[in-house]
Amino acid sequence: MTATSRTSTRTAMLRHLLQRSELSFLMEAHNGLSAKLVEQAGFEGIWASGLSIAAALGVRDSNEASWTQVLEVAEFMSDATRIPILLDGDTGYGNFNSVRRLVHKLEQRGIAGVCIEDKLFPKSNSFVRGGTQPLADAAEFAGKIQAAKASQRDPDFVVVARTEALIAGQGLAEALRRAEAYRCAGADAILIHSARSDANEIQSFMAEWGDRLPVVIVPTTYYRTPTEVFAEEGISTVIWANHLMRSALRAMQLTAAKIFAEQHLRNVEDTVASLAEVFALQGEDELAEAEQRWLPQRNAPRP
Repeated sequence: MTATSRTSTRTAMLRHLLQRSELSFLMEAHNGLSAKLVEQAGFEGIWASGLSIAAALGVRDSNEASWTQVLEVAEFMSDATRIPILLDGDTGYGNFNSVRRLVHKLEQRGIAGVCIEDKLFPKSNSFVRGGTQPLADAAEFAGKIQAAKASQRDPDFVVVARTEALIAGQGLAEALRRAEAYRCAGADAILIHSARSDANEIQSFMAEWGDRLPVVIVPTTYYRTPTEVFAEEGISTVIWANHLMRSALRAMQLTAAKIFAEQHLRNVEDTVASLAEVFALQGEDELAEAEQRWLPQRNAPRP
């Protein structure tokens, strides 16, 4: 399969996940290894989380990692998997022209879609200063959506418009106004974000929005809401946004502390993945087979 046909297959898969009547799920990943684990677990798609990628790189989720650094991580994730990836593209890393180039480069690397949010560049994480960070002008952001859609070469490439109106405290009416403007600009789906501990804002949005366009949610703070509620409300897709990064962080903290305190490995070896598992994920068996096919076989050493 060529790179072009592989990308086209993935974009069609992501578009199907967004448009089907059954609730879809995207699981967060932040590097090639975590992306492989998402695929192994059975998920049909990956959320390439901006927060998680930034954390893995040791920087803040404030565009401190450049868009080309994020792109490099996404390329490793794409190479490691066969399922579609939706990239958390923050604000698009600039104006409409930055978004056009971003879409072009994502398509080259087999990324199936991008989600961009209507905050100002550089952004801050929604759960840090979401209520104080001003939003972008809705008309200007709609122009970004139009530019993204005009730039894509694969007709199935997905552009998700994310509005932070509820996070910013601007209310339901503003969230609906912005979502409708982004729909008219050509967005393939709307991501409506909320920082509340319940799903009331999301449910209120859905009651007004109906089925105008698929809706994506990120229930990081309202995780106690039963998933069945999302299906009943007509949500298209749920993103589990940062839990592989957070679980890996906790596991590494505990292992590092134990080894530091005990100065030996006896009490951690049985709690971590085996090297055989690591080598399997890296595809060592395939490399060994390729070496048999293409490396010249050396004669056995003389006694």
